[in-house]
Amino acid sequence: MKMRKMKTNFKQTVLLFLLMCSVLSFSQEKKWTLLECVNYALENNISIKQNELNIQQSEVNKKDALGFFLPTLNASGSHSWNIGLNQNITTGILENLTTQFTSLGLSSNVTIYNGLQNVNQLHRANLAILASQYQLADMKDDISLFVVNSFLQILFNKEQLKIQQAQYKITDQNLKRTIELVDAGVLPRGDALELKATLATQEQQIVNVENTLLLAKISLAQTLRINDYQNFNTVDVEYDAPLTTVLDESPDAIISKAEENRYDLKIADANIKLAEYDLKIAKGNLQPRLSGFYGYNTRASYSDRVLGVQNEPDGTNSPIGFVEGTGQAVLTPNFTNTVVVGGPDALFDQFSINDGHSFGLNINVPIFNGFSAKNNVQRNAINLERSKNQYEQAKLDLETEVYQALNDAKGAFKTYEAALKAIDARKEAFNYSKERYDIGALNSFDLSQSQARYEQTQSEVIRAKYDYIFKLKVLEFYFGIPITNLN
Repeated sequence: MKMRKMKTNFKQTVLLFLLMCSVLSFSQEKKWTLLECVNYALENNISIKQNELNIQQSEVNKKDALGFFLPTLNASGSHSWNIGLNQNITTGILENLTTQFTSLGLSSNVTIYNGLQNVNQLHRANLAILASQYQLADMKDDISLFVVNSFLQILFNKEQLKIQQAQYKITDQNLKRTIELVDAGVLPRGDALELKATLATQEQQIVNVENTLLLAKISLAQTLRINDYQNFNTVDVEYDAPLTTVLDESPDAIISKAEENRYDLKIADANIKLAEYDLKIAKGNLQPRLSGFYGYNTRASYSDRVLGVQNEPDGTNSPIGFVEGTGQAVLTPNFTNTVVVGGPDALFDQFSINDGHSFGLNINVPIFNGFSAKNNVQRNAINLERSKNQYEQAKLDLETEVYQALNDAKGAFKTYEAALKAIDARKEAFNYSKERYDIGALNSFDLSQSQARYEQTQSEVIRAKYDYIFKLKVLEFYFGIPITNLN
């Protein structure tokens, strides 16, 4: 009995341990780091997958360009039934017959010269792959920036929530103390009512911040294509305003770095080269084309064939003279010509006997084609000029973006510095108000106003800090510093 009780207690202990492990593992939800968010977005974003397909398409186009250097080879075959009035080869009479024929063929063609179009198409295909890779990298950069911004927005809301909750606790403690003083007759009842109103307002602000935080998480989760919005969360980390030397760089230095690292100019430059090859290919249509060809054909028939003519006696005789003296007729047999007919030769024997070869050169000189080739050259020349203009515009846009990013980062840094100075002053003012309130020299309304101004300043510091962090990352992004480097 005692042994059975020990076994029962052991089973209960094991079950309790497994249950605790299960609850513990369930409560430990996945918290995403910034690097994990960026990498996951780059792996699952639909736009990125579409651009990856564009690269695959460009690689297939390159195979086409390589194929233009190779000869073509095609096989053909046919079997026909001819039904109707045909000559019977055995009688020579036209009769309604059904005849069958089989033919086989093999043809090949190779381009010898076509205005170097095949060479230019191969160069263009290689360049198109590079341009697709640039576009994919550019899209990855844009998505990474968006993910970083969304991640920082979550962190901002988390810190905002912490401030609201901390101020709520302070107000709640002040309310409890004030109620005690009101009950003791030291403070008027209005002070307690004022603090209750302040506490209710702070509770409402907490709810608003929680909703804003939830929306920020949903936005990032949707970017990552994660459907479990409620359980999605990021790591609880607080980033300090980073120290950097990028703000000390000149605009020209940052622009020079951006031209080396950003893909906007690389894409525009690749488009110019693509347009140049398109123009060369179009000009190739104005030049002669030389190609070589080879053909092999054979055939077979399923009809009977005439083997020859055979003479056979028909059983009658014809006189050819008379015997002198007796007058007896000399006779000779008559012969009939009979056509000897045989079946068709073996199929493969016919293919061997009836085969033939043809080969030669073919030249095609364009003389007049309704101006289509010439107009196509002009269209591609115009497109080349358009690509050059787009490249110049991309350079101007990049310079504008760099100047904007530099000014934004410097302005955000100054705003952050001002906010730090303001919060020190507001903190001292709030502490002073609290001291006066504690000795009864200040009413609860004035204390609430001082606390509200202090809370507002704390929020401004957080907002200014994360605004500065993101704008600095944008500037560093142009300078070539990895976007996920927030240390």
